[in-house]
Amino acid sequence: MARLSIVVNGKRHRVSASPDTPLLYVLRNELHLQGPRFGCGLSQCGACTVHMGDKAIRSCVTPVGGVTAPITTLEGLGTLEKPHPVQKAFIDHQAAQCGYCTNGMIMAATAFLKKNPKPTREEIQKAMTPWICRCGTHFRIVAAIQAAAKAMA
Repeated sequence: MARLSIVVNGKRHRVSASPDTPLLYVLRNELHLQGPRFGCGLSQCGACTVHMGDKAIRSCVTPVGGVTAPITTLEGLGTLEKPHPVQKAFIDHQAAQCGYCTNGMIMAATAFLKKNPKPTREEIQKAMTPWICRCGTHFRIVAAIQAAAKAMA
């Protein structure tokens, strides 16, 4: 095991992991973060999405040794007292049913809105296509992202 240093949610952490260990395993098992989730392990569902810098990445297939910028997880976006506008919009629009995909959806939407702060409905739908919600809350997810974009403007 190597001792690696990564910045997660604004704090530097020294972790014991092989450089090829998936970042998701380090976040959940060493840092005990519950936002990123293991879904498919194949970079298909998006439940494990985090930000590396400003980019949304799939932590299940990103080796911890390949981390090149600070990592932000769902826990690093906002707080219970002051949620990030995207988190608040997801709550207000009840954009989760089982909630398993919600981490990935929120992290993807937040990264998307940084690049495109005034998206159309079609742009939101296209941007969110790679993230899967098996419960079918896509209409509420799109509405939440539209509301968050307005709140962040």
